[in-house]
Amino acid sequence: MPDVRPGVVTGAAYQAVIDAAKAGGYALPAVNVVGTNSVNAVLEAAAAAKSDVILQLSNGGAEFFAGQGYPDKHEARVLGAVSCAHHVHLLAERYGICVALHTDHANKALIPWVEALVGHSERHFERTGQPLFSSHMLDLSEETLDDNIALSKAMLERMAKLGMSLEIELGVTGGEEDGVGHELEEGADNSHLYTQPEDVLKAYEALAPIGHFSVAASFGNVHGVYKPGNVQLRPEILRNSQALVESTHGTAKNPLHLVFHGGSGSDPEKIAEAVRYGVFKMNIDTDTQFAFAETVGAYVFANERAFRFQLDPDDGKPYKKVYDPRKWLRKGEQGIVKRLQQAFEDLGAVGRSVCA
Repeated sequence: MPDVRPGVVTGAAYQAVIDAAKAGGYALPAVNVVGTNSVNAVLEAAAAAKSDVILQLSNGGAEFFAGQGYPDKHEARVLGAVSCAHHVHLLAERYGICVALHTDHANKALIPWVEALVGHSERHFERTGQPLFSSHMLDLSEETLDDNIALSKAMLERMAKLGMSLEIELGVTGGEEDGVGHELEEGADNSHLYTQPEDVLKAYEALAPIGHFSVAASFGNVHGVYKPGNVQLRPEILRNSQALVESTHGTAKNPLHLVFHGGSGSDPEKIAEAVRYGVFKMNIDTDTQFAFAETVGAYVFANERAFRFQLDPDDGKPYKKVYDPRKWLRKGEQGIVKRLQQAFEDLGAVGRSVCA
């Protein structure tokens, strides 16, 4: 195992974090962030749990990080993601845990965004010997399988030179993530939410010779939270995909690095089963958004007058110390930290940091 130290992990160090999780029977939460408040809350939560963690940005999250008033949306997505990466590189080491940096769903239209970020990593690699990001994701599930694999190969060939990993999606994760995907029609036939193991094998045979990659194979998972009964998780699809690759190529057990998208609101038993089948990463966004909003909302409701008046209209009392953004933003951060402790526990990651 390579020497893995606290901070942003890329290349062999990132792969060692993944291998440790799979060998140890646990997984890491991959938390979508939109600004320094959510980034810092994730770092705080991981340090408290003594767990490694994955931070990731959707295209919309990256744009928000740069500021929604920025006039060029494409450039905002690029600069926001780069700004976030530099922020994490600066702070992660001091939190004493390993942090992987990812970007989330990028469909065909967003390939230029990913290409621009790889360009920033190439320049960063020239200066430091390390890319800015650990991995990027291409979600080309709306394309044909052959086109999905061909475009993924081209991207991985470029990224592998930097030691970067690529995450691909096979099958369709239900729901919508920042404009990528589609809302789940509750009660409808959702057979398209299940990946075929033969497709996973085909992708493995194309990508494994090039470099490191992970697979978001759909097993009924969806983005967001839906009423009970509308989401039917079938983790056995992951087991069957692993078994097919293993038997075809004589690999060790669970050769695929698997990703669980749409982890918010999932049954802990299904999470544990997916981890047994080689899932090392579970995406969580909806639940942390609500955890932030719920705690901020409770604070606002409890201090309603302070959010309507600078001075109390009855007694003239100043409310500055109550409406100070640091007060209520901190409440939101604490909500994220609390929710992520549950995620670390559900995934079996507490106390498992490889560099703690």
